[in-house]
Amino acid sequence: MKYTDLNGKSAAELQGMLKEKKIELFTLKIKQKMMQLTNTSELRTAKKDIARINTAISAVK
Repeated sequence: MKYTDLNGKSAAELQGMLKEKKIELFTLKIKQKMMQLTNTSELRTAKKDIARINTAISAVK
């Protein structure tokens, strides 16, 4: 996901996307603790996506 993809979204859409990404990050962390996560770079991308969404939310306000 790139920041330009988030530019035209409304605040409500961004909040929904943020909630989904946080749930995804939570499940990835659980999988990592249980040794079921094979691609650990997914954690990094999920964190970066959350940061991008938070940046877009602050720009909308």
